[in-house]
Formats: sequence, structure tokens, C-alpha cells
Amino acid sequence: MKAVHFGAGNIGRGFIGLLLSQSGYEVTFVDVNEKMVHELRERGEYTVTLASEGRETVTVNNVTALSSASQEEEVMLAVANAHLITTAVGVSVLKHIAGVIAQGVALRVADSSAPLHIIACENAIGGSAQLKELVYARLDEETRSKADKTIAFPNAAVDRIVPIQQHRDILKVVVEPFHEWVVDSSQMIPGYHQIKGVHYVDNLEPYIERKLFTVNTGHCSAAYLGYLRGWETIQQAMEDEELTASVREVLEETGELLVQKHGFDRKEHGKYIDKILERFRNPALTDEVSRVGRSPIRKLSPGDRLVSPAMQAYERGLGFSALARSMAGALLFDVMEDPEAAELQASVAKAGARASLAKYTGIPPGHKIHELVLKHYDELKRVNELKLLNVLKQA
Repeated sequence: MKAVHFGAGNIGRGFIGLLLSQSGYEVTFVDVNEKMVHELRERGEYTVTLASEGRETVTVNNVTALSSASQEEEVMLAVANAHLITTAVGVSVLKHIAGVIAQGVALRVADSSAPLHIIACENAIGGSAQLKELVYARLDEETRSKADKTIAFPNAAVDRIVPIQQHRDILKVVVEPFHEWVVDSSQMIPGYHQIKGVHYVDNLEPYIERKLFTVNTGHCSAAYLGYLRGWETIQQAMEDEELTASVREVLEETGELLVQKHGFDRKEHGKYIDKILERFRNPALTDEVSRVGRSPIRKLSPGDRLVSPAMQAYERGLGFSALARSMAGALLFDVMEDPEAAELQASVAKAGARASLAKYTGIPPGHKIHELVLKHYDELKRVNELKLLNVLKQA
């Protein structure tokens, strides 16, 4: 069986590619990193190490790679002949790979009725559905009609923390022991080959929101609040009891939403929150606050991890103050090496926090959440300025 995976980054190699290989697939990675592509083609294998006390290491084999920059025809042919296609490129990059996937799909359905599943493993709600829309926009009506009969785009939720890697070996990747990959089986073609380690469910939305509103919301909250307190890594930040309490408040707010909306058992979800906080504290990981907090504009967008649960909580009459505080922290995330942070700070400097908050979150001035975010913004900014002043005085 052949799988084509777009994105040979840390998640691609340390999570998706690993599980595909262990399920018997020959995995072809597609990436823009020419050096990564070259090494994967030359070696045909790489290692994945668990960030645990035992530091267990597994070798992933039966892999190769193609360059999306210089081997477009080969990528198209690989798509046309694959049994499975997956992605882990970032939801904003899906539009850049949709073209070659569409070419491969068109070539495939022209003379084959073999089923194909295309799964976007991204931190987004409905990632595969978004990819399908991008791909179908590049197909003619006849090809779309044929594709509807043999090609499925089941949505998925993925969860595994993979920190910034610093290894001499470009292919080596270190990941946390925990992982979760959930796929909507109701959107799959009957008789599909099950991937080892994947959890198949009939209704994916509860699992997507549980992951997005707990893991991703909590992670970025720890990053934004930790950055303001001067911590360099998430692990350092989570040793700060006051900060950890603040992150827990965020997850209690999203937890109440999830319990009421999806019917999760309150006690079991409480254990899930405890597990997530434990994962953030994992001493075997070194996850930089600047990495976890990057792309604050995307994370402040209406359908993402902060604004969406806050708005849903507001609509249900639930609490959202801790979520508003995390949004305020995102507005103060001034890591200028990050393009989105630089753009956000430029907007705040030019138009002010009020206008920038409305622009990027879609929450209008005067809305209760909007006003509460600004209140937290002023408080966090004032505390941050006082700390900086004290540091200057001591110097």
C-alpha cells in the first residue's frame, strides 16, 4: 500500500508518517525542504524518540520523499497512484498543495475507480473539508462527479506535542509519548484499511473541539501568559503556580462549554484537563514559548482556539473571563521575529488595541467579550511595564 504525506516536518515524521509506516504503508513525503527530501530519499528511514524517562527510540522505514518545488509531475503521479493521502502542513498552506493534488486526482479518476481517502491532519475544524473545497475548485464538473464516487475527504483531529528540534541529524525527531488521531468514519468509503493507532468515530465534532479547546487553547494560553512573565519555555511557565492556575481557569471555562454542548462526562473531562496540564509540564520536553505562541493572528481568528469557545460560552451564558485574558495576552505577544506578531503589533501601534481586536477577532467594540479583553489587556500591559521598570532600576 502506498501513502503520500504532504509535510515532512516534525508532526509529519514524528506522528503521521510513523503511524502510516507501522500500518504497512510505503510512505512518500512531499516537502519544500530540499535537504530533508534528499536525506529521506537517500536513507529510506529515520528515527523517532519518545520524550519519556526511558527515551525509547523507534526506526521508521519504507519511506522516501519528493520535492514539491522541483518534482511537481512526480508528486502528481504519486497522488494518482496512492491508496491514501495525508497532510500536516498547516491549514494556511493547504491552498498551496491543492493544485498538485487536484492534478493527481484528475489523472486518477480518468481511468481508475479505486477508492482514495484524503485526510488533512491539521489544527483546524473541518481541515479535510477545507482541502476538498480547494481541490474541487481546480477540477471541472465531470471530474468532480467522478471523484465524488471514489474519493473521500474524512475530517480528522490530531494531537501530539512536538517541540522545536535541535539535532545534528535533520531527520531525527523527538515527540511526547501521548498521541491521538481521530478520524470521522462516517465520511469514509466502506472497506477502508484501518491505520494502526487511529480512533475511528461516527461524529468527529466533539473530539475536534475537545482537542482544540483544551490542548490548543491551553497551550497558547500558557505561552502568552508565560511570555509576559518572562518564561522562555512552556515547561518553565508551568512550574509557575500562579500561571498554571490561570491556565486551569481557561480550561475550566472551555470544559464547561464542552460538557454542556457535547455531553462529555464532567468527571472524566476533569481528568482529561489534568492529563493535558501534565503533558505541558513534561520535563523531557523543551517547548519554547515563542514557538507555541507564534501566529497570534490565526489564533485570534473567529473560528479558532480562543475566540470560538469564548463566543460559544457567551451565547450559552457561561464564563469567558479567563479566555478573554488569554486573548489579551495574544495582543501583547510582541515576538517580532514572528511575521504575524509583527503585523499585530504594528496594527495596535497604528490603530490601537480596540480597533485591532475587532479587526482580527471579529468581535465588535461594545460586546462584553471585547470590553473584557481590553480590560485584561490594560491590566496585563500595566503589570508588564512595572516589571520592566523594576528590571531597569535594578540594572
